[in-house]
Amino acid sequence: MGKEKGGPFWDSSLSSSRGSSSSRSSKEDEFGSEGEEEEDEEDEEGLGSFSVLPDRWDVVGLGQAMVDFSGMVDDEFLERLGLEKGTRKVVNHEERGRVLRAMDGCSYKAAAGGSLSNSLVALARLGIKPIGGPALNVAMAGSIGSDPLGGFYRSKLRRANVNFLSPPIKDGTTGTVIVLTTPDAQRTMLAYQGTSSTINYDSCLAGIVSKTNIFVVEGYLFELPDTIKTITKACEEARRSGALVAVTASDVSCIERHYDDFWEIVGNFADIVFANSDEARALCNFSSKESPVSATRYLSHFVPLVSVTDGPRGSYIGVKGEAVYIPPSPCVPLDTCGAGDAYASGILYGILRGASDLKGMGTLAARIAATVVGQQGTRLRIQDAVDLAESFAFNLESSAVRTDVGSDHISSL
Repeated sequence: MGKEKGGPFWDSSLSSSRGSSSSRSSKEDEFGSEGEEEEDEEDEEGLGSFSVLPDRWDVVGLGQAMVDFSGMVDDEFLERLGLEKGTRKVVNHEERGRVLRAMDGCSYKAAAGGSLSNSLVALARLGIKPIGGPALNVAMAGSIGSDPLGGFYRSKLRRANVNFLSPPIKDGTTGTVIVLTTPDAQRTMLAYQGTSSTINYDSCLAGIVSKTNIFVVEGYLFELPDTIKTITKACEEARRSGALVAVTASDVSCIERHYDDFWEIVGNFADIVFANSDEARALCNFSSKESPVSATRYLSHFVPLVSVTDGPRGSYIGVKGEAVYIPPSPCVPLDTCGAGDAYASGILYGILRGASDLKGMGTLAARIAATVVGQQGTRLRIQDAVDLAESFAFNLESSAVRTDVGSDHISSL
């Protein structure tokens, strides 16, 4: 399988901001093939695309397609562009083009990014083989542009066994996140929402949501205009169809800006909530002095199952006002980016495999997170995923009686 080149989609995505793509540098040619080399090798090991779509999905995630441009830069680079180190800001099309052009000569790569897609790819890899149950069918729906970046994103997910089901928005541009990492490992993030930053509830989305066992809503969607209406209708359809509804908290500032909307969904529809300790406190409107276990217990009065990660200190799973502590899995950390996304995939996998032991399910999630933290990159590798799934299946067979997936079961844990 040949490696994809980055030049064509790169040039098209920037053409309107710089007028012409004729000045493309040799570095732009290099970056696509270099940056995607590891993922392409993964694809060659056995992941493919769906020739025939399944009648029903195990998990469908609703989110916005975002292509990540990540590169190593120095402090002088940030100062030259007037960027404050360690911050996250939203930029327009022109600002994005200015930063990407300035990155010429830096070491950088492109990838189909996003918190939700990280979780979905990890889940698809955990379920690539019928270990402890049938192979899993995983998909994503939502907002994607008709531009080359959108095609790049869709192709990369498909090759990771995650199908992007929604059609592209005509003349829409796909969102991007530029991640600039300095030698001290601090990340400065610039997000461009794209002109495809609207998700409408239509018959296509309704049909997708009605055919899944678990429906996952990405918290970043609350930032998009009028998307709360779409989220509400999609959650209503999911519950009507017997699916579990999961919500990712995504970001503290996002929760603070859209607090009422979050609780509209969490309070009325959510069976599962994924959050880190800061996000959990924000959802509870707690101060930073409150412990994550207190936030977990509080949220579990409103949501049947709550998953709260607390970095190297471990994690908690909350059910009915109680919190089960999950110790961290040992690892030598190389890159903490994507740890929470990986953890969420473990919880989803455990639920789909009928796990009744919260401690065992949380331990799997912690092991998956530790595996990702101990490598460069945010994606769980295929062989690691298969090994983790086999280990979990063995432990599952040796433990308590397995149970069926469903809202009633989650409520009775």
